[in-house]
Amino acid sequence: MNAIFSNYSEQSSSTLALGAILFSFQIYGDFSGYSDIALGTARLLGIDLLRNFAFPYFSRDIAEFWRRWHISLTTWFRDYIYIPLGGSKGGIKSKIRNTFIIFLVSGLWHGANWTFIFWGLLNALYFLPLILLDKNRDNIETVAQGKLLPTFKEFIAIILTFSLTTFAWIFFRSESLETAFSYVAKLFSSSLLSLPTVLPIQLIFLLFFFLIIEWLGREQKFAIEKLFIHSAQTARWGVYFMLVWSIFYWGGKPQEFIYFQF
Repeated sequence: MNAIFSNYSEQSSSTLALGAILFSFQIYGDFSGYSDIALGTARLLGIDLLRNFAFPYFSRDIAEFWRRWHISLTTWFRDYIYIPLGGSKGGIKSKIRNTFIIFLVSGLWHGANWTFIFWGLLNALYFLPLILLDKNRDNIETVAQGKLLPTFKEFIAIILTFSLTTFAWIFFRSESLETAFSYVAKLFSSSLLSLPTVLPIQLIFLLFFFLIIEWLGREQKFAIEKLFIHSAQTARWGVYFMLVWSIFYWGGKPQEFIYFQF
C-alpha cells in the first residue's frame, strides 16, 4: 500500500483504487488490532475495557459507521462536545452546525494538517443527507441480523458506505491536499476499469478470508468469539494453532502502528 501511495503518479487508476481499498483495511486492521491487544491485556488483569470497533465496514450508512468506528473517541466527542452544544435537540440548522463542529474537531485531533481538516469536512458532508432526511438513526441493529446474507438493498448500502469511507481515507493518508487531489484526479481516469498493475493475490485472499470470519461473527462482541466453540477440542486447538501460525507467517517486517502518530 505504501508503495502505491508513494509512486501514485506511475500507477494506473485501477491500481490506485486497489491501493485506497487496501489502505482502508490496513488502517482498520492496524487500529482495531492494537485496540484488541489493549483489551486482551486488560482482561488478563481483570479489567474490562470498552470495545473500540464493532465491524464498521458492514455499516449501511455513514452514521452507523461512526457508531461502530473508534467507539471510545466518538463517544467522548458525543458526551463532551456534541451534547453540550445542544446535540440533536435543536432544529436542522443546529444539528448540521454541531455535526460539522464535531468532524472538524475530529480532524484537528488527528493533526494540524489540512488533509485531516478536509477528511473531517468530507465526513460531515456525508452526514448531511441523513440529517436532512432524519435517517441518521435508521440502522441501529446489526445488518442482516439472524440471517446468513444481507438483502440486495443492504449489500448496496454497505458497498456505498465503504466506498465513501475509502474515498475519505485518501485525504487522511496523503501528506498534503495537493497530493490527495492529484491522487483523486488520476484515480478517475479511463484506466479505472483495467486490471491493476499491482495485484497481491495472497493479500487479497487473506482479506476475503478475514471478511468471511468477520461476517459470520458480526453478531458477537468479537468475530471469533463463538466460532468453533462447540467443535471438538482437537478441532478447536487446530484452529488456534493455524491462527497463531498465520500471524507469524504473514506478519512480515515489524512496523509501527499507524495510529501511534496520533
